[in-house]
Amino acid sequence: MEVDELLAISPEQLAQALLVRRQVLKQELPGVIRNLEAEEESLEPRVKRAIQSHRSANEKVALLKEERNQSQRNASKKLIEVKDSRGKLIESGGMVNLDPNWKKEKLLEQLEEIEDSIQTSALDQQSERKLLDRRKKLLEENDKWLRSRKESNPEMSRFVEARREMVTSYRKADSAHRKMLESVAKAQPLHEKKVLLTAELRDIRRQMDRARELLDQSDVAIEHWQRRLKDGFGELGGNYRDLMKARNKVSSGGNSSFARSQKSASKSKTSGGEEE
Repeated sequence: MEVDELLAISPEQLAQALLVRRQVLKQELPGVIRNLEAEEESLEPRVKRAIQSHRSANEKVALLKEERNQSQRNASKKLIEVKDSRGKLIESGGMVNLDPNWKKEKLLEQLEEIEDSIQTSALDQQSERKLLDRRKKLLEENDKWLRSRKESNPEMSRFVEARREMVTSYRKADSAHRKMLESVAKAQPLHEKKVLLTAELRDIRRQMDRARELLDQSDVAIEHWQRRLKDGFGELGGNYRDLMKARNKVSSGGNSSFARSQKSASKSKTSGGEEE
């Protein structure tokens, strides 16, 4: 609206419009507040359930992660024991006649490589599952190898048992890791639902606080505009300051507060440029 149009509106018209608005708000706000309270009451249990579901999902992920980590720690210890035992068997000649392919076998190295990737690399869920599938295949091959070695050389019992425990631990770790990935995938929509419902409840409470604030102000505002319509818009004392001061200044050719602020900002910018 242009300045001339604003100046054409009488103070009485503005005051009457504001008074009517406040009176309407006083009538309507109690119903608005009741509706918002009903929405809050309906939404609160859903928010609590969403928060609890997400918390439970996260707790499950944490438990599976700890199970995986513990199993991987156990497997890593056994891996060291297996490598040490293998070295002793090779030095003593206990493995010479078992399998000419022994020295070519890369199972332990491959397991270490997979373990290192899982622990140190930032992988997505698909890449992690591929590594778990690869380790599963290696462990199946290891089972066959263990059976044949144990049958052919009783002296390898300690070595075979260590490898068996290592494989068991890796399988437990893999199982927990797969379950963890599934739980993470299930937790994501729960997180999104929690965020959505929490934001909705926060917005309802914000609206309700504002509505209550306006209702609390209603009587004072109504009394204010009723007195203005009765006694005028100049200085009345107390909280009734002169509302016509700025209007009279603009009418007489002076700048409005907006124009003054714009002029001040322009002057500051110019001064800053000259200093540079």
